[in-house]
Amino acid sequence: MKIFLKSFIVLFLMGCSGLSAQSLETKMDQLIASKFKPENPGAVFLAVKKGKVVYRKAFGMANLEMGIQMQPEFVFEIGSMTKQFTAVAVLMLAEQGKLKLDDEITKFIPDYPTNGNKITLHHLLTHTSGIKDFTSMKAIKDIAKRDLSPKELVDFFKNEPADFKPGEQYKYCNSGYVLLGYIIEKVSGQTYEAFVTQHIFKKIGMENTYYASHDKIIKNRVSGYRDREGYVNANYISFSIPYASGSILSTVDDLLKWQYAINANTLLNPAFTEKAFVNYTLNNGTNIDYGYGWHLEKVKDKIVREHGGSIFGFKSMGVYEPTEQIYVVGLSNCDCNSPTSITREIASLLID
Repeated sequence: MKIFLKSFIVLFLMGCSGLSAQSLETKMDQLIASKFKPENPGAVFLAVKKGKVVYRKAFGMANLEMGIQMQPEFVFEIGSMTKQFTAVAVLMLAEQGKLKLDDEITKFIPDYPTNGNKITLHHLLTHTSGIKDFTSMKAIKDIAKRDLSPKELVDFFKNEPADFKPGEQYKYCNSGYVLLGYIIEKVSGQTYEAFVTQHIFKKIGMENTYYASHDKIIKNRVSGYRDREGYVNANYISFSIPYASGSILSTVDDLLKWQYAINANTLLNPAFTEKAFVNYTLNNGTNIDYGYGWHLEKVKDKIVREHGGSIFGFKSMGVYEPTEQIYVVGLSNCDCNSPTSITREIASLLID
C-alpha cells in the first residue's frame, strides 16, 4: 500500500509539473499571439531559466513580399541593445589599462567643445553628460542616408548647446555612445566594427551577430517594416549614423550567448563586469536606475537588468533577472510593434 501511495504521489507531482510547464507555455503563446498575427510582421522570443531554455518560438512573417514565415534563428537589427556591447568594449579597454572611466573626453578628442565642463567617459556611459542627443535634432534627416565617418558624425552634433551640466541630470543620449565608439577606435587602433567583431562576437561564438551593413549578404536576415495605414518597407538609414549606439544585428540565440558570457565573466573580470550593473547617481546623490549600457528596473520587486532598442523597422528588448537567472529576449521586425511589454511579462511569469 505504501509503495502504491508513493508511486501515486510521484506520478501526480510529475503530472502537475508537466501541466504547469504546459500552461506556462500556453500563457506565453497567447500573450505573444495576441500582438503578433500570423500574416503580419512578426517576432522571435526566447526565455531561459537557470540555464534551461523554456521557450523559443517565432511568430508572424519575416518577409511580407516573399511570404517567408519567421523562424527562431533569423537575424534582426537590435538597435540600442548595441549599447551593451559598446559599454563592455569600453570596460575591456579600461581593464587593460588603456583608458580610465573618469578620463575626460578631451583626452581622446582634444577639439571637443566642453565649454569648461568636465565630461568623462562615465558621463557618456550613464547618459549624464548633458550632450544633446543628435537623434532629436531636426537636421538629422539631412544626414540619415549619408555614410559618415565617426569624426563627421561627431562634428554633426558637437557644437550643439548642452542640455545641462555633466552629472546634473539623466537624459538618454545616443550622442554619448557615438562618442564612446569613436574613442574605442582611437584607443584600440581598430574600427568599432573590427573591435567588437574580434574581441566580442568571435570570442564568445556569436556566429550570427554582425555590425550592420546594407551591402553584405547576411544569411537569414529579416526585412523591417513600419505601419502607415498598412505595412510598408522601413525607411533606409545609413548604419554609420546609429553606429556604436545602435548598429548591431543579432539573433535570440546569440544574445543568449552574450548573456552567458556576461554571467561567466568571459570578457571582463568580475570587478569590471560589476561596474556595468551599479545603479549610478547624479551629483546630488539621486539614483538614475542605469548602469553602463543597462537599465536597472524592477519586475515583481526583483531588480532586472534590461535594455531595449528601436531602429527603422525593428524593435528589441532583453531582460535579465540575476537571482533566478532568468533571461528573456524578444526581437520584432516592425517598429510599430514593440516586444518590450511581452518580454517583461514573460520574465514576470518565470519569477517564482
